[in-house]
Amino acid sequence: MTLIATWNVNSIKARLPRFVEWLGEFQPDVALLQELKTVDETFPRAEIEELGYNVETHGQKTYNGVAILSKDTIDVTQRGLPGDDTDEQARYLEANTFGLRVASIYLPNGNPILAEDGGKHEKFTYKLGWMDRLVSHAKDLLAEDIPLVLAGDYNVCPTDDDVYDVEAFANDALCQPESRERFFTLLNLGLTEAFRSLNPAPHLYSYWDYQRGAWQKDNGVRIDHLLLSPEAADRLDDVGIDKTPRGKEKASDHTPVWARIN
Repeated sequence: MTLIATWNVNSIKARLPRFVEWLGEFQPDVALLQELKTVDETFPRAEIEELGYNVETHGQKTYNGVAILSKDTIDVTQRGLPGDDTDEQARYLEANTFGLRVASIYLPNGNPILAEDGGKHEKFTYKLGWMDRLVSHAKDLLAEDIPLVLAGDYNVCPTDDDVYDVEAFANDALCQPESRERFFTLLNLGLTEAFRSLNPAPHLYSYWDYQRGAWQKDNGVRIDHLLLSPEAADRLDDVGIDKTPRGKEKASDHTPVWARIN
């Protein structure tokens, strides 16, 4: 069994005590992290390696940043999402480990969706373009017929069941038809959304805003996903959301989502 977890830590330095605590208790074989908010040189590698993990990062100062931690060796196959050589945002890291191809993904948020002139805002068009590139790259990966896990913060609520208040998010990039269309294009390539495949119940979340008592009221959204190729989906044993870290002091606004693959 390989236990894989994805977690947007919202600044690895700010969450380090909580993260190290969780890593020691939960003991994932592979942890895919997003929103590191630090460059590779200042990632707290030593503290994590002490717990028996190998570490690979694709960092960026102040913003973004993704990492792969594994108890097995890590062979990086892609640092940065292909398809746009001018894109300098650190949002994609892919590697082989535990006989799987895994990727840590931090998909653009995309807000606001409208510019002052009423057209699409550049942040929203960047999100959609990034998703188009991810679809193209996923096609190439699926053609290899390998066990593949594309996991991370997708910044997409796939359906209205994945958001606590549909009307409140009507104009949010997380729930736009264009965002959802591209997410389901990924699934239609042959990928399986691990959590929903075993948990059909609505209103189970992975993110709660820091404001307005969202955590206490369970006013959340589900935007952190693990997408599995057929070769990985056939081996899916269990999947879940670990809400424990979100309730602790100085928590990330996201909480880990995990899958166990045999």
